[in-house]
Amino acid sequence: MHSLQQALDGLLGDELDTPSPIVVRETMQRNIERMQALADERHQHLRPHVKTHKCLEIGRLQLAAGAAGITAGTVGEAEVFAAAGFDDIFLAYPVWPAGTKGRRIRRLAERVGLRVGVDSFESVDALADAMGDAPDRLQIVVEVDCGARRSGTTAEQAGRLAAHARARGLVPVGIYTYPGHGGSRPEDRVGAAKDQDQELTAAVRALAGVGVTAEVVSAGSTPTVEYSTSEVITEVRPGEYVFCDRDNVRLGACTDDQIALFVASTVVSTQVPGQAIMDVGTKALGREGNPQRGYGGVAGDPAVLSRLNEYHGYLQVPPEQSQPTVGTVLPVVPNHVCPVVNSFEELVVTDAQGASVERWPVAARGLLG
Repeated sequence: MHSLQQALDGLLGDELDTPSPIVVRETMQRNIERMQALADERHQHLRPHVKTHKCLEIGRLQLAAGAAGITAGTVGEAEVFAAAGFDDIFLAYPVWPAGTKGRRIRRLAERVGLRVGVDSFESVDALADAMGDAPDRLQIVVEVDCGARRSGTTAEQAGRLAAHARARGLVPVGIYTYPGHGGSRPEDRVGAAKDQDQELTAAVRALAGVGVTAEVVSAGSTPTVEYSTSEVITEVRPGEYVFCDRDNVRLGACTDDQIALFVASTVVSTQVPGQAIMDVGTKALGREGNPQRGYGGVAGDPAVLSRLNEYHGYLQVPPEQSQPTVGTVLPVVPNHVCPVVNSFEELVVTDAQGASVERWPVAARGLLG
């Protein structure tokens, strides 16, 4: 029996509504310790991205294991964790401080050690204006693009941005990048990590050229962290490692037995031969996947969800398998775990036998701005 199915079976004696996200605590804790040990071995700080779990209890476990601070993706995420006592936060996003965001960033910078990402002169100016007479309360980290083609300036431009931030009274402390192009195929991970190393090294030189020391050289992500070995890197920002998922297994970034989160889902219809309809659709899993590799799979089983509607998951049952009966509860492993967590108000946290149950709020759920 697969370990996730074992944990699920232990829970079925309780009142478990489906779909529900289930976290196996021992597996999660091993993932936390494994990543911390990797960073410690390389003398890198670990600054996990809380976008994956959005949960205060899990963030505290990461800090207790040795994490230097946390990474957030939105001002709202940063506010939730700051209010709970997290005092070293990197907002790794080129946030534009319009509307209320400027005031909120200033309030955060007055309460905690706050770093914010930038990749343009316009954003530097907007952040400096938002900080008013206290620009030196805000640390700036310049984002460089190492190949993901999402956001980030060039390594050569990074020095000029850092100098401009300094001239506006902000405190430039370093650079960061996101090797997102390492999450397509297993062989891409090594190449993306090399691109990351090259661009970060060039950006460090660019900052030095304008008299700014890059105290922070921040790398990501879970798929590429294994190869983020450059001596120039001072910290890493993986997020998905805490739970793992099918995509990271496919990429070789984790193993099947390191998956710590699944979605308990019930078979609600078997009217079509070779197909079972599960009560888990895009509202629970997001739309990550494609018909070839599916939109999620059953732990320890070749069956995959070949299609999703909002509340329906189409489980294709291989011919050699018997069709599950209506009412059967199965552990569905998501392709990408981050949107799954954001779909639920709480995580059901249990041990490997499903014998103990806690419910941890997803405290930063839905905070997109």
